[in-house]
Amino acid sequence: MEVAWIYLLMIVAGVSQTFAREDLSRKVFVFRHEPSEAYVILRPLLKEPLQNFTVCLRSYTDLTRPYGLFSYATHSEDNEVLIFKPKPGEYRVYVGGEHLSFKVPDNSFDWEHVCFGWESASGIAEFWMNGKPWPRKGLKKGHVVGTDAFVVLGQEQDSYGASYDSYNSFSGEMTNVYMWDFLLSPHKMRSAYQDLQLPHGLLDWKNLQYEIKGDVVVKPRLR
Repeated sequence: MEVAWIYLLMIVAGVSQTFAREDLSRKVFVFRHEPSEAYVILRPLLKEPLQNFTVCLRSYTDLTRPYGLFSYATHSEDNEVLIFKPKPGEYRVYVGGEHLSFKVPDNSFDWEHVCFGWESASGIAEFWMNGKPWPRKGLKKGHVVGTDAFVVLGQEQDSYGASYDSYNSFSGEMTNVYMWDFLLSPHKMRSAYQDLQLPHGLLDWKNLQYEIKGDVVVKPRLR
């Protein structure tokens, strides 16, 4: 009876039975096909709207076409938070549907670690790649990121939880995905790149709740 009651509560709360929670240290998501309709859904621990955040992740691919890495959509805005790579040598980051571009070295055939941090009060956006900061820019000052989040890896959402364009899909390996409800300090930005001890956040690679949709597998990291 107790198990059935817990299961009923999970259904009422909208908690999917297919979500796994796992320590993914030294592991990667491998998105195997190109192009692909596959993606990974994440469940951030959101309690209130975000006035600050940082997202970090590490990826490895040989793609030269556009692809989405991290997509956080709300019912009112499909590009609420987005990390997107339109071509080698450039990243685009979005908040509330508006974006900034950052020119980066073309590190084809090597791992790239990026962090995107933002604070509402100043509108300051920070972009870090492989432990180094790019010049800060301004984006969407005063905006508040909604809590009705649908977060996916490997695709760009064109509507809430749907409308994926396989031409913008990611193919390759992804690891070390984190999100915090504050702007990381420079010291912690470098710690994220070095895969050192990090504060607990909304998304934590070492305690990640996720659901795989399509052809994505979890494998040990090779390097």
